Amino acid sequence: MARKHKSENDLVLSTGAAVPPRHKPARAARSKYSAPPVQQPESSSSEMPSVTAEPVPVSATPKPVSRDEIARLAYSYWEARGRQGGSAAEDWQRAERELSARATGVTA
Repeated sequence: MARKHKSENDLVLSTGAAVPPRHKPARAARSKYSAPPVQQPESSSSEMPSVTAEPVPVSATPKPVSRDEIARLAYSYWEARGRQGGSAAEDWQRAERELSARATGVTA
């Protein structure tokens, strides 16, 4: 006996609704040309003084404060009170303020 060959395009759902064909999404058209370079307005040196920024030394940039450092300092505040009373949230905020002030070099 010969078998009937059915194409995938003839597939019909049991509900009677036809399945729409699948298409690849359209790509955005690419431009063949790049944008022209932006020209800076010409100005004389007397109008605008040139400002040269000095590089900031690496040691002067503040190091981010880690959660572990904050937790250790907050714990030390609780221990200094005799491990009684106080608020853990207040200790945490106090430790954050103190460590960030140390990192930026600000003295309170």
